[in-house]
Amino acid sequence: MSLRHQARPVRRGAVAAVTGLGATTALGGDVPSTWTALLSGKCGVQRLGFEMPDGSAQDFLAAPAAVDPRSVLSPAKVSHCDRSAQLALVAAKEALRDAGLPDGRSSYGPGTRVAAVVGVGLGGLASILEQYRRLESGGVGRITPRTIPIMLPNHPAAEVGLMIGAEARVHTPVSACASGAEAIAQALGIIRDGHADVVVAGGTEAALVPLALAGFARLQALSRRHGDPQGASRPFDADRDGFVMGEGAGIVVVESAEHAAARGARVHGYLTGAGITNDSHHVAQPAPGGTGCAAALRATLRDAGLAAEQVQHINAHATSTPLGDLSEAQALRRVFGDALKNIAVSAPKAALGHTLGAAGAIEAVLTVLALRERTAPPVCTLDRLDPAIELNVVGPGAQPLPSGPLAAVSTSMGFGGHNVALAFATDS
Repeated sequence: MSLRHQARPVRRGAVAAVTGLGATTALGGDVPSTWTALLSGKCGVQRLGFEMPDGSAQDFLAAPAAVDPRSVLSPAKVSHCDRSAQLALVAAKEALRDAGLPDGRSSYGPGTRVAAVVGVGLGGLASILEQYRRLESGGVGRITPRTIPIMLPNHPAAEVGLMIGAEARVHTPVSACASGAEAIAQALGIIRDGHADVVVAGGTEAALVPLALAGFARLQALSRRHGDPQGASRPFDADRDGFVMGEGAGIVVVESAEHAAARGARVHGYLTGAGITNDSHHVAQPAPGGTGCAAALRATLRDAGLAAEQVQHINAHATSTPLGDLSEAQALRRVFGDALKNIAVSAPKAALGHTLGAAGAIEAVLTVLALRERTAPPVCTLDRLDPAIELNVVGPGAQPLPSGPLAAVSTSMGFGGHNVALAFATDS
């Protein structure tokens, strides 16, 4: 058996070094532009017009990617990929460059085992609908031969895996809006279990199509502030009335700490723990009192060896729904108690919209940046904190984090009762 495919045991509880960050969002086509815009209080939400199947026109609030991935990738790659995979490839390329591994397969060195884990929520929905329209209007000969590959949920992960030469393994968690965070949790497990030295992990979503938007609208999950797009997504605000759909991708490169040190990699921070639970309560509503989310948070703190008092920052899932935000706040109070008064809580969906399967991954990138830059991003739409929330929510300006070692937690939840929490830390 070749060295590339041998498992090297790594102790349970080991941390993973975060050496690469990549993102494309409604605020920017890369990590620096997204981060700068987020700190300055910009919002990527706008009103978009769509032609409906019956020929009528309808507007929806949405947060589309600021940079079209077709302007970044080669025409050949664009023609072979659903938009969700295109966004994932853009973010993955940036993450690899940032990690000092820009040439993929030829960058790693002999014997390096590489894996990819990229989660999705709705996946290639836009391509499925487009190919079905072609089938209806022109028959079998009108659809692309790529129809099956691009409609599979593993399509973005497969494309990223092919790009990076992920011979160790390729995975696709599909856990609704917790998918991206679960991908990063799986990456930590892969490193700890010794199955790979380098894992490219994250999430992607590109489902700004009438069917998805109308479906969430029928659930009464979307904001109805059509006259105020920039103020529509209002996490933790007393006047929140629903979320705004967004699109984008977030990717991190994580490595065993030993591998990162051996190649002299720059380390942004460390992925120190993860917790995954399920509410087993309702397909679309959180468990009363946030008990499932609280269980995931407790598991994460145990896994990371953290006490509540050691956490300085929380990146909240906070989608801007009345019930969801309250449930999450209750979960945070259950776990962190009095320590919350010293913890800065951010909610990036105010600016980015809710990117579904990509959200947890994009926000993992932002959490690492918050620790590295010692700055908790503001909630750009927060006007009046809901008195029932009782959290130290950052807004309207960014909030500095203290000196010394830092720790942060990022939460993600999804339909079906999925809960994922990730812990990150710096050592200085």
